[in-house]
Amino acid sequence: MKSSLIIGIILIALGSAGLIYKGFSYESKETVAKIGSLEASADITKDVEIPQALSVILIIAGAGIVLVGLKK
Repeated sequence: MKSSLIIGIILIALGSAGLIYKGFSYESKETVAKIGSLEASADITKDVEIPQALSVILIIAGAGIVLVGLKK
């Protein structure tokens, strides 16, 4: 299989996943206060939104790469 076809398929899959899931969240441990040798930390959940326009652009670019790869 040509590398352009594989890249195109991966872009289409990533764009589709972005449209389906619309974002993801993750937890990080951050220090909220530090007094001398005492340290207070908290688990903070952060949300990352994936723009729909980016997902659509990835799908279109992937389809274009697949079509160009098939013509060669």
